[in-house]
Amino acid sequence: QARLAEFGGGSVQAGGSLRLSCEASGYNYRGACMAWYRQIPGKEREGIAAIDSDDDTTYANSVKGRFTISKDNAKNTLYLQMNSLKPEDTAMYYCAADTGNYGVGSGGYCYNSPPDVWGQGTQVTVSS
Repeated sequence: QARLAEFGGGSVQAGGSLRLSCEASGYNYRGACMAWYRQIPGKEREGIAAIDSDDDTTYANSVKGRFTISKDNAKNTLYLQMNSLKPEDTAMYYCAADTGNYGVGSGGYCYNSPPDVWGQGTQVTVSS
């Protein structure tokens, strides 16, 4: 059974950094497009970064230049390095996978969205 599990959320002051990890299991994710989404209460879930099997990446404008998505295929792990965090980055962050391998789209999304596998989410809180 395909499964994703996020780690690394927490509380940080504005300007600080956090690194989220997403451990994948139950499926060969090397060919998948992997993505990070976030959701603020009362708002729709939004894609912020995606990476495909060729390591092509795409970012939402709101995080471009501050966040970096990467993956370690040997460890089946996806990462999101978040720098220069702002209070408006406060959200629940989700790891997701599009197992269809259509590559990245634009604006932080896989080409084939929404993804078909989701993690349970990890909370990130940025205080001013």
